[in-house]
Amino acid sequence: MAVWSKRFYLIIFIFLSFSLQAQIENKKNSFASKKSAISKPDPKIQDLYTLYNKGEEKKAYKKAHLLLKSKIDNRSTASTNLLLAYYFNKRAIIDSSIYYTNQAFKYNTTANDSLKSRLFSLGFNLLAINYNKRGLFHESKKWHLKGIETSQKYNDKNLFYTHTHGLAQTYTELGDYQNALRLFKQCLEYKDDPEIILGSYINIGDLYSRLKDYDNAVIYYKKGKALCEKSNNFQGKTIILLGLGENYQLQNKYQEALKMFQEARVIADENELNQLAIISRVTIGDCYIAQKKYDEAKLIFSEALQKSAVFGLLQNQIDIYDELRKIAIKQEDYKNAYLFFEKSTHLKDSISKLERIKEINELEIKYKTAQKQKEIKSLKFQNEAKKLTLASQEEAIKNMLLKEEILNKNNENTILAFQNSSSKKRNEISLLKKDQQLKALEINQQKKIKLYAISAFLILLIPIIALLFQFHKRFKVQHLLNIKQTEISSQKINSILKEQELELIKASISGQDKERQRISQELHDSIGGNLAAIKLQINHLSSSNFSNIQNISNHLDETYQQVRNLSHTLLPKKFSQNKFLEVLESYLNNISEASKIKISYIPYPKKEINELHEDIQIEIFKVIQELLTNTIKHAKASEIEIQLNYIENTLNLLFEDNGIGFEIENISRGIGFINMENRIIKLNGTFAIDSKLKRGTIFNIEIPISKSKSKTKIKGIDLKNQLDELKSN
Repeated sequence: MAVWSKRFYLIIFIFLSFSLQAQIENKKNSFASKKSAISKPDPKIQDLYTLYNKGEEKKAYKKAHLLLKSKIDNRSTASTNLLLAYYFNKRAIIDSSIYYTNQAFKYNTTANDSLKSRLFSLGFNLLAINYNKRGLFHESKKWHLKGIETSQKYNDKNLFYTHTHGLAQTYTELGDYQNALRLFKQCLEYKDDPEIILGSYINIGDLYSRLKDYDNAVIYYKKGKALCEKSNNFQGKTIILLGLGENYQLQNKYQEALKMFQEARVIADENELNQLAIISRVTIGDCYIAQKKYDEAKLIFSEALQKSAVFGLLQNQIDIYDELRKIAIKQEDYKNAYLFFEKSTHLKDSISKLERIKEINELEIKYKTAQKQKEIKSLKFQNEAKKLTLASQEEAIKNMLLKEEILNKNNENTILAFQNSSSKKRNEISLLKKDQQLKALEINQQKKIKLYAISAFLILLIPIIALLFQFHKRFKVQHLLNIKQTEISSQKINSILKEQELELIKASISGQDKERQRISQELHDSIGGNLAAIKLQINHLSSSNFSNIQNISNHLDETYQQVRNLSHTLLPKKFSQNKFLEVLESYLNNISEASKIKISYIPYPKKEINELHEDIQIEIFKVIQELLTNTIKHAKASEIEIQLNYIENTLNLLFEDNGIGFEIENISRGIGFINMENRIIKLNGTFAIDSKLKRGTIFNIEIPISKSKSKTKIKGIDLKNQLDELKSN
């Protein structure tokens, strides 16, 4: 099992072999020397790759998806798809990585041959890595060889050594260690890319470890570790820890090996290095087996098996089932041992079936090619035979002419016979001419008869065509009338719907105005009066008269209770009786039915959002109300999408419509917009607007939530605390 563990993490390190931006858009050293007119890369693509290379991969991922939705050229589309392919490859989501690689091939239509071949070569490398992760090593080898051929054609050293590095890893998987060592040492000659050098150090160390040359293995591991510490490379550090652990394991130093594997597992989990996390768990399980801790081994193998199934890593699953089978045999659990054996065999059959299908397709192509070559050869042979036949016929004709001349000279009687026969033939020809004349007369008569028949048919056909034309004309007029009636009715329906929407909006505004008026009266009449009375009592308070202090305290209590009652009347009662998301969903459904607008509503995760502080829920609810009101009044939209996500202590509200849009610089800051902006500022949040004419509008709102607790208060004045402080003084 120790040997198996190296098969997979050797592969992953190739992802670090080059910088994405340098490989696709900005490899200045290789492109500066070429004086051909290559168009400058899109600055948006350069910014995207810069963001990815800085380690902000999730932001780059989100921006890449938004960029694909906008109008960009084919070259930018291909580069964006390739970045997404690398993003999923790093997380071992193989199907998605292969899909986006093929999408990059589809849009790689730039006129520049070297630039086009460079992107293809990068894609070949990605496909090779993905198939290697799945355990399809021959398929991986094929794509690396194709990438080497392409890079040599355009003298691209970086991609040549990248594919050479990957091919060496494939040789390692196939057990050809000598060829693998030769290619890895060849990669050390390339000094322009430290990542390829780091990968070569690690893989050479692994190979020496397998060949039981432990001292040389440690030397190369230390060289790789020094490079990782300079560049803060977590992935390389994890792989080196696994290599050192295996070195200890091969020397039966299981405690030291277990320490290295545990440290590698922690780093892999923290940095989402999914396949390295699987390998770390498997190597830990190996140590437990060696120490006869079978229960701990089964537990860690189960974790690794679950992750392998999620990411579709077939070879990992096969080896884990084999290890579980060995543990079951040692524990004399033969039933489970047989079950694990069946699952391993089934996965092996799946892999061999995939490779067999590929071989069958290649054999079929070879067979068809051979058949065509045979057909071409047979045609050539037939042509040669025809040429020979024609040549022999010409010679035979010449011989016949010579014989005739000899006969003519030697026998005059035969000449007279020929003359008689020619006169007979002339008579026959004259008879044939007369027969032809008779037949010509018969043919003319038949033509006349046919002409009369056709004329009669046309005479009948013309009125029929006239009737059909009249019928078609009437049908067309009736069809136009029906279309106009349909348009008129649809306009009436639309006007009725608009009136209903305006009535709903007016009713909502009217209700808000009445509530504001009631709050104003309540504040003026009750709370204002109480505060005025308290002020008068404080003005007349003397040092000798402390009896009024109790009255002031009572007035303060009464004023606080009125403020509290008023605030409670303003809170939606639905939030205290029902879950926030259920209330919001009910409100959106009502708006959708009333306005005939399709509203898509996606919250995640529901439990955490429902547990947020009620103040935050109320403000978010009112912000959504304002956005919906503006959309119904101005946007003329038919669809609205609302996403509410609470991830990493940040509440994100994404509001998108497909309406007419607007120019952001011409936005009108009305009362509703200002109120919405103030609510977001109260929550310490930020928002961004993305809109263009005839393209719809996107509102992106982000609100930070305190890490210590999910229920957070809004920044403002806590009236109760001030009143309590006034009482104590």
